[in-house]
Amino acid sequence: MDFAQHTIDIARRNVDEGGRPFATVVVKDGEILAESANLVAQTADPTAHAEILALRAACTALGTEHLVGATIYVLAQPCPMCLGALYYCSPDEVVFLTTRDAYAPHYVDDRKYFELDTFYDEFAKDWRERRLPMRHEPREAAVDVYRRWQERNGGERRVAGAPTAG
Repeated sequence: MDFAQHTIDIARRNVDEGGRPFATVVVKDGEILAESANLVAQTADPTAHAEILALRAACTALGTEHLVGATIYVLAQPCPMCLGALYYCSPDEVVFLTTRDAYAPHYVDDRKYFELDTFYDEFAKDWRERRLPMRHEPREAAVDVYRRWQERNGGERRVAGAPTAG
């Protein structure tokens, strides 16, 4: 099967049905594990991006938050939210089928605090310098939650079984 073309077909069908032009297919061992179109318009859920929905389904199917061994096909370069989720689940590879520059004449998704042209620079700023107003309200009880987690996990700080860089 041509997984790239299948991703394109899902996105095209979603546009024909009134959705947005994005889709994701998760493949492992040569088989489709999960797939989704972007359902933000249909659900009014700003997190219902194709990548997020497909990752949720794939991880549920495998019973793990890790997608080691998977290749993930996405219609376009992932947004920062989806890119973060892709990093977090540790697939073997992400294949994107078009760039933002290529689709820019046809689709723009800028928001009050989010423009793709500047978002990565914005994301790299110290939290005090970001356009999105943020405030740090320190609470020791918040740190206590993490202490409790560590205690309940035998003193370990890392999630058991998580793939690491080293």
